[in-house]
Amino acid sequence: MKHSFKHFSHYLPLVGMLFFTALAFTQFYYEKTLLIAVSFAVSIAYVVWGAIHHTIHKDITVKILSEYIFVALIGLIMLLSVVFWM
Repeated sequence: MKHSFKHFSHYLPLVGMLFFTALAFTQFYYEKTLLIAVSFAVSIAYVVWGAIHHTIHKDITVKILSEYIFVALIGLIMLLSVVFWM
């Protein structure tokens, strides 16, 4: 737990990205094109954030980057499912 608070400034952009994504989905639910763009943008931003975060900590590997890409794809599928379900 100490590790998370020690690097709080690293996680703040991630929380901000997810907050603004949720905000976009609640405020612009009627604009599917915008929500699709937001979904792709947050997925890409998540992978970039992970790459930067692990580069700073000097522990980035192909496996870690692959995990970020995989999680981003799952998240993208989930977000697009919500967009097309609405």
